[in-house]
Amino acid sequence: MRAVRGRRGEVTLPVTLLRKFSAPIVSALLLSAADQASKGWAIRSLPLYEPRELVQGFFGLVHVRNRGVAFSLLSNLDPGWVHPFLILATVLAMGAVLAYIAYLPCRGAAPVGLGLILGGAIGNLIDRARLGYVVDFLDLYWRGHHWPTFNVADVGISVGVALLVIDMVVSPKEPADASRPAADR
Repeated sequence: MRAVRGRRGEVTLPVTLLRKFSAPIVSALLLSAADQASKGWAIRSLPLYEPRELVQGFFGLVHVRNRGVAFSLLSNLDPGWVHPFLILATVLAMGAVLAYIAYLPCRGAAPVGLGLILGGAIGNLIDRARLGYVVDFLDLYWRGHHWPTFNVADVGISVGVALLVIDMVVSPKEPADASRPAADR
């Protein structure tokens, strides 16, 4: 591999695709594996729709089947078109995340954040393709106000988005240089 002289005169190695995709892919694989393992446990251990309180007045577990998307949106519509639509939308979103990884510089929190988003999408896609619904089981609430039930994949997606926002706010900004390919930035 040949060294490249950067704008400020520093010598750097070009970013290879393997290096560029390693953190996002490892993050995605770890999250999707943890998500599938936790959902398998929930299916085996938690009776459907029976809540189990763990932290009184705040957190519990309840096994539910989410046939929609976030917050169970679209769950009351015809599954004949919603199910294929959600699978297609997830696959397209995963493609967009992979394209964005290729476009982004290989630094900061963004690669891991994108990997978590990708891993969450993979975990929920596996459920949707295999079962026809997504297994949710984490239940946050305060007094009588319940957040919609969610899963480990959803946590990963949320943390991934937070990492992207943090990266946008704190990462140093470089002026655009159209003469360099994005992979070398």
